Amino acid sequence: MPATTPNPSVTPREVMAAWGRILSGSVPMLSIEITRECPLSCPGCYAYGDAHLGAGVTLSQLHDYHGDKLVDGVVDLVRKHKPLHVSLVGGEPMIRHRELSRILPQLSAMSVFTLVVTSGVIPVPPEWMSISRLRVAISVDGLPEHHDIRRKPATYEKILKNIEGRRVNVHWVITRPMFERAGYLEEYVAFWSARSEVDRIWVSVYTPQIGEQSPEMLTTPNRETLARELPELAKRYPKFLFNDRLANAFTKPPKSPADCVFAKMSANYSADLKSRVEPCVFGGTPDCSQCGCAASMGMHMVRGVKVAGGLKVGHFIGTSVAIGRLANRLKLRPDRTVRWKPGAGSSKDENTLVQIES
Repeated sequence: MPATTPNPSVTPREVMAAWGRILSGSVPMLSIEITRECPLSCPGCYAYGDAHLGAGVTLSQLHDYHGDKLVDGVVDLVRKHKPLHVSLVGGEPMIRHRELSRILPQLSAMSVFTLVVTSGVIPVPPEWMSISRLRVAISVDGLPEHHDIRRKPATYEKILKNIEGRRVNVHWVITRPMFERAGYLEEYVAFWSARSEVDRIWVSVYTPQIGEQSPEMLTTPNRETLARELPELAKRYPKFLFNDRLANAFTKPPKSPADCVFAKMSANYSADLKSRVEPCVFGGTPDCSQCGCAASMGMHMVRGVKVAGGLKVGHFIGTSVAIGRLANRLKLRPDRTVRWKPGAGSSKDENTLVQIES
């Protein structure tokens, strides 16, 4: 089966249209953990961490859904929040591929861009490739020497089989062991760039929780190496999305959730479709000083871009969130994100995290 033309990304016009939703009190991005199930046991997986949801509850303990209840529940959340972009994650979201085959066309018909993030352990249905505004991202954490150990049974062999004839993006989380061999970074980018199934490759860095000490965590010299080498790789491999401004964001990440554009612009739900993941998709108490989230870094990068005179994107975001917060208060909306409630993120201690309310 030949690979189809890739679906377009969000356009600038659609981003500007979404700004009206922010001003009216809605967030433009929504993330939903659609299942608590996953056949993998990846070291350092934040979704199954004890602190991910807080209040002594873990993802594995939640009651999740399937069938009509899952389909209706996800669509209802999207209608409620009216986002521009939805990420469907897990667990392993492909465990619910039958439900996704019903959800995805509905979201497309609602003009919502959707990203399904999967390990590739289950075949991507070929009929999904004809759904507009849909992208599928395969998580591939390093070359086989690392990935096949960390993410079995979603091995390279299985992934390549399950994406054959499809069009996908590759999401790469960089961990410290990948710096032990010279040439590793380029070898990874070269391999996936050569695959006809791959449209784009984007990169994240392992993000720890506060106080965590683990072999996945990068050192400061590791980050400096990435900032130096990855922009050069992007020049040689066009599928690899990276540049100097993004490199700067990785070396100078947001200081706290209150300083994170992505955290302010997204709402995150867990598998019961009720529990909120705060202060961002990682949950718990992420160490923002070592953040490596691709979405967070991308938005942190653009906040400093000048748009008019001395005004930057960050100024417009701050003002828009303030207006949206006022709109929520006037409408007495109980479902507004915790980060948009009065006083959220205004602690004198910039490292204090905004926690989900009971």
